[in-house]
Amino acid sequence: MRFGVYGTGGAGGHFGARLAEAGEDVVFVARGEHLEAIRSEGLRVEMPEREIRIHPAKATHDPSEAGTVDVVLLGVKTWQVEEAARAMGPMLGRDTFVVPLQNGVEAAGQLSDVLGVRRVVGGLCATFSFVAAPGRIRSLGQVHSLRFGELDRRKSERTERLREAFARAGVRANISEDIQVSLWEKFLFVVPSGGVGAVTRAPVGVTRALPETRRMVQAGMEEIQIVGRARGIDLPDDTVARALGFLDALDPAGTMSLQRDIADGKPSELEAWNGAAVRLGREAGVPTPVHAFLYSALLPLERRARGELTFPS
Repeated sequence: MRFGVYGTGGAGGHFGARLAEAGEDVVFVARGEHLEAIRSEGLRVEMPEREIRIHPAKATHDPSEAGTVDVVLLGVKTWQVEEAARAMGPMLGRDTFVVPLQNGVEAAGQLSDVLGVRRVVGGLCATFSFVAAPGRIRSLGQVHSLRFGELDRRKSERTERLREAFARAGVRANISEDIQVSLWEKFLFVVPSGGVGAVTRAPVGVTRALPETRRMVQAGMEEIQIVGRARGIDLPDDTVARALGFLDALDPAGTMSLQRDIADGKPSELEAWNGAAVRLGREAGVPTPVHAFLYSALLPLERRARGELTFPS
């Protein structure tokens, strides 16, 4: 299979490099200093046990230069999904499909609105990976996996081929029986953890250990479970308990991407995380007081990062 990684950030860079290392044909779409570093020095992925270096790496800022691919792994930020969908046209052949890797529960629908539902396979990933410097991805811990599936829950040959490609690369990849449930399970896991981490500015090892912050994370998870069920998502009864178990198994120094972006003064995915929990809850008639607090508390920093407010640090 030929892969296009559209958005070579932490997730796209990590999984794209793993595929390229295994011999798959991968082209990376990136920009700025990150792109120049990938072109000149290759793409590096630093993991605790080893480093991957893809050099030379096929990389461009222009989708028309990338050529047609079989699969697009979409690694842009949530607010860039629709723009990316409109721009990736030159990469799409007759049977090309797109797998979004964004956190949140709305990316597949946004892609379907632009590209048509036939081209979209629902997807999510688990990885603590981020751009440490131009051309360099840092991946923490041992958990780097993917889950994907057809939006209509049918089995398909294309998702099986995708799973096999990742298996050849040594990446744990599973086909979900119901990708919407899987997306909401991850949404329930990352959104309360990221919001509490961003407000407290503490890593997961701290927020899960303090009874006060742990209770807030758990309450945020319970809110999302109620919202998901109200919207027709068949979330299992043990979803919150399993999410807390995942939280307890993470590297104690870990932080969510939302937290890192807010701490660095960058635009974040606040609207697609805690903001979406509030908005989707309101649409379903479900109150979400924890997420309303987290969203409101972080909104001034988000507006400042986007140049909409000015105030001293």
